[in-house]
Amino acid sequence: MFQQITKGIKISVKTQYNGTRYRGHVTYYAFSYFISIENISSQTVKLLERFWVIYDSLNNTEYVSGEGVIGETPTIKPNEEYNYQSNCFLISSIGAMSGKYKMIDTTTLEEFFVDIPTFQLMTTPMLN
Repeated sequence: MFQQITKGIKISVKTQYNGTRYRGHVTYYAFSYFISIENISSQTVKLLERFWVIYDSLNNTEYVSGEGVIGETPTIKPNEEYNYQSNCFLISSIGAMSGKYKMIDTTTLEEFFVDIPTFQLMTTPMLN
């Protein structure tokens, strides 16, 4: 598990390899990632936006951004946690992701960024 705390917001990430998928003549390696956002601060926060950098060892680096996560912009009170799962497809069997969330303190309306730790995406090793 990968973890990082920024401004009282703890981000934890687990990954899972889900096998290969085919689109046309291209094979993709499918991964799931499970994110836990835990508010260990004394302020209520709301997740506004996400910014991802996806590294694929056989492809160009991809940048993804947008409002919220999985169609939601959750409000997280102190000592509460928000969890979600999403997916990533790579051309290679090895890659990584990192990023940040843009959040707002719902009391002061101060916007700030929370770092998402870099996490590895790797297929299940095979032995000869």
